[in-house]
Amino acid sequence: MGAYEKNKEFSGPKAPKDARKKRPGFYIMRGKQVMGSPQPDGRGIQFLYQDDGRMISSAKIVGNITDEEIFALMRSVEGFRKLVYSIGVSVETDGEPDEVDFVFQMYGKSDPYQSGTVITKKMRTDGMEEEIVLAEQTWSDDDNVPGQIRFEFPKAGQGAVVAVKLYLQDGYEAPEETEEAAVDFNSPLYARMLQKSLILSGNPARLQKALDKAKAGEDITIAFIGGSITQGAGAIPINTKCYAYQIFQGLCEYLGTGTEGNIHYRKAGVGGTPSELGMIRYERDVLRMQDDGQLTEDLPDIVIVEFAVNDEGDETKGECYDSLVRKILATENDPAVILLFSVFADDGNLQERLAPVGHAYNLPMVSVKDAVVEQFYQKGAERMVTKNQFFYDCYHPTNVGHRIMADCVLHCIREADEKERQEDTLHLAQITPPKGSAFEQVRLLDRSVYEVIQRQQQTGSVPGADCDNVSLPQVRIDCGDYTETDEELQAVEMDMDLVPTKEFPHNWMYAGGRDENDDAVPFTMDIVCTSLLLVFKDSADIGVGCAQVWVDGEKVLDADPHINGWTHCNAVICFREKERKSHHVEVRMAKGQADKKFTILGFGYVK
Repeated sequence: MGAYEKNKEFSGPKAPKDARKKRPGFYIMRGKQVMGSPQPDGRGIQFLYQDDGRMISSAKIVGNITDEEIFALMRSVEGFRKLVYSIGVSVETDGEPDEVDFVFQMYGKSDPYQSGTVITKKMRTDGMEEEIVLAEQTWSDDDNVPGQIRFEFPKAGQGAVVAVKLYLQDGYEAPEETEEAAVDFNSPLYARMLQKSLILSGNPARLQKALDKAKAGEDITIAFIGGSITQGAGAIPINTKCYAYQIFQGLCEYLGTGTEGNIHYRKAGVGGTPSELGMIRYERDVLRMQDDGQLTEDLPDIVIVEFAVNDEGDETKGECYDSLVRKILATENDPAVILLFSVFADDGNLQERLAPVGHAYNLPMVSVKDAVVEQFYQKGAERMVTKNQFFYDCYHPTNVGHRIMADCVLHCIREADEKERQEDTLHLAQITPPKGSAFEQVRLLDRSVYEVIQRQQQTGSVPGADCDNVSLPQVRIDCGDYTETDEELQAVEMDMDLVPTKEFPHNWMYAGGRDENDDAVPFTMDIVCTSLLLVFKDSADIGVGCAQVWVDGEKVLDADPHINGWTHCNAVICFREKERKSHHVEVRMAKGQADKKFTILGFGYVK
């Protein structure tokens, strides 16, 4: 008898009931690996968001649903209840059965995270399906859309394999379930798939230089910057199964150094953010530069850039990406840059927009889209991997998907290493940036950087005078009512960490509390620069309000934290000019918003 039952006597019906005929239904999760991320109370929670078309995408990929009527019903709680009779859930772990809480939260209309229905069920982790009948739940009148599913573990780091199936009301049908063959990573077909991923080999000189250094026993660092896929979303566990770590691990194996050897690893992915933010945080998150311009760690020798599914949020439609790539290439140690183009479950990415940057600088470019999408639609033995096997949700890869991404990049690296050694012919000054480079010199200005500037102004000293490229601006700030520091921030798993690191912790927050018709004292800044970006915090919290940015007496933008609707870092351009001059900048709460909060995470400035 297992540990779960050792103190119980078996008790059941004197005679088994007749088996109830199963209704037609379809999976939105099947064989999905989950793991509880650390929470302040010691528990572990896996969040699986279902809004913004994610559940519909899962119905297509996992459940093989094609019926548009079903998709329409899944877009609201009202429709979901018309469609779904019950939810079947199973949770399985390797050890003795334990208990995990299954939670399905509906987002509310008035307050997305507070006013909707929350369905909960305590699940045994023995793999048996348990059914939740929707008619037996108490529903809120304020329900809006199906919001998120959570698996809540007693302790952080605990994992399981789960399934969630929607059983349908009378009158609705679902297709038959199909079985999937395991991915054969050693087959010739897989090797051909990897070959398709290499868009351009480019000039391999910088990559070869880094590989030769490692082979000679010298230290090198491989770094990654991108969005949530680079952060590791969909990988279980996120720190060792993400594509970035698998590339690092594969590189160590290829060069025979071991993961504890002379190759070092740096991961800096931030979910939901484009290169417009990436170029601002590059020095801090990748170079690990202090506020005074001093480096805390060695410069990276290889940098992999992954923004192909995030850059729809780039206002410049490619100039921020181009500026980031040039910034990396211009680093004093001449690092190798590999451009990586990931893909969404709808087969889309921004490869067409971004690839001209790689062609202009003759950089290695790897396309996961080119590798996998065509074969998704093959039949039988010609299909290497299904969408269900590749995608964890409509945006992020599974462990299998992360493995394929890693293998595509490792193929590019091996291909470069096998070529004759070449000379580095890249001369940035001689290349016209295909998308523009107005933000190549952009740097972060936050509360901690400003404290360094204040000390400089008081003493007349130049911080980090022995460090190249120090570019602290001429600036004076009066934070007005923006005196608090926001602690509720977007946080990400950096490097090998499982405990997330808060993004932009040195911020200025207006804590609200005034009458809504009052005027809060604005945040003001006088700065000499050519271009300026505001980084502010997005939120779904109804207690967070909208602000306005004014430059030299004119309103230039409205900063609305609710457009994205989750705790998230948002970079927006305040102005960009060719001439360097002084500007007076104000951040004011919008009319009628003085009772609400707003957080300035920082600024990106081009001196």
